[in-house]
Amino acid sequence: MPHTSAKTLILWFRKDLRLSDHAALATAADEGFRILPLYIREPEEAGTGPLGAAQGWWLHHSLTALGQAIDALGSRLILRSGPAERVLTDLISETDASAVFWNRRYDPPGIAIDKALKAKLIDNGIEVRTFAGQILHEPTKLKTGAGGHFRVYTPFWKALDGSGEPAEPIPSPKSLPAPEHWPTSDSLEDWSLLPTKPNWAKGFESEWQPGEAGAQERLADFVETGLKGYRTRRDFPGEAHVSMLSPHLALGEISPASVWHATRGLSDDYSSEDYIHFRKEVVWRDFSYHLLFHFPDLAVKNWNDKFDAFPWRVAPDLLEKWQRGQTGYPMVDAGMRQLWQTGWMHNRVRMITASFLIKDLLIDWREGERWFRDTLVDADPASNAASWQWVAGSGADAAPFFRIFNPTTQGEKFDPDGTYVRRFVPELKDMPDKFIHRPFDAPLLVLKEAGVSLGKTYPKPIVDHGKARDTAMSAFQGLKTE
Repeated sequence: MPHTSAKTLILWFRKDLRLSDHAALATAADEGFRILPLYIREPEEAGTGPLGAAQGWWLHHSLTALGQAIDALGSRLILRSGPAERVLTDLISETDASAVFWNRRYDPPGIAIDKALKAKLIDNGIEVRTFAGQILHEPTKLKTGAGGHFRVYTPFWKALDGSGEPAEPIPSPKSLPAPEHWPTSDSLEDWSLLPTKPNWAKGFESEWQPGEAGAQERLADFVETGLKGYRTRRDFPGEAHVSMLSPHLALGEISPASVWHATRGLSDDYSSEDYIHFRKEVVWRDFSYHLLFHFPDLAVKNWNDKFDAFPWRVAPDLLEKWQRGQTGYPMVDAGMRQLWQTGWMHNRVRMITASFLIKDLLIDWREGERWFRDTLVDADPASNAASWQWVAGSGADAAPFFRIFNPTTQGEKFDPDGTYVRRFVPELKDMPDKFIHRPFDAPLLVLKEAGVSLGKTYPKPIVDHGKARDTAMSAFQGLKTE
């Protein structure tokens, strides 16, 4: 324990809701400060909190878990609402704190707030120290050979991989010295982050365990049972070859360095192709933050401004059918219903559903980005925007626009026995494998035996994929001739 004259430090948690591999926390503990753990619910207009309602549900449970973990170390988590500057100024006055530590943010709103706040606190005589930890690289430091920023993933991966192993994860502190007196705290329940009536998140509870312990358990399970075969089987949504760590990474319940190091020193039973490919997928998150740092409008503006003239369709009825999983294409509908029921969607299916919205329905990718932002528990300001622009063909290192996913053949290739579709589109559960992804081609007798009536128990396709593809390509060709 520190000497009674030890200074009080405010440890500001943000999207780093963990105790292990937390550089700001570890440094504060090592240097003998009395530590006041703090989480601030900044105003919605600040753009730094949960991205949507689904992530708000996760945040409630994550803060509960963090608070319990901090209690176990003899401390407590203080919750406050309001602009960060006002909250910190009030707490510094209430506790006579002399320092504020935090781990850096890399989203544009967070960067702007932190830069101004740091300058003001220092001007007021408060020590401020910031640390890395949310991503594996510093966007200001990782540069191309020409000294610029990266626009293509493969050279970015090579540069990051060639920069050396991430630092060893830092263990959790054994205890947290408390301040001389505790300030008041908001009640988490008063923040009303959980849905009530209707409880649209009821399906989340059996799917997820928010918090650091849940993240570590998920990682251990994946390494033990899911990593083998990852490279070839990760695209099959009915199988368990995905980590499902993205919600934990989104709120920092586990650090990317911890994930990276969990794939070191594996036995010969593990193929290097599997764990290297897994690392590459983790690094896509870093690449997305690299893009966002250098192009702050990634979520609202086309990276490639040629797409500014694209003739998007305004079709609220089609958008709603896509959102509700009522398109008549089983793979698309399964993905959208998985999202609604669990707050998450398999990555391969994200690409299929996004392609359908953009290239079959010709609806602006920003509509899809907004919907995912509100309904994903792993909503992320960088990955969301970069991924939607990737599918649209308007982003950095994007898939070309003419890469248009056929939702039927994608289903037949990656869900051949219909396991995934049967789970999330139960009205098709008795369809034979041959027609599970194309009920619109099934003979009437087959439909009758499966209890399916197109247009009644399951919708007819809202567009003809072949015709929609031709229309999309014509629109794209129009851009090229302008």
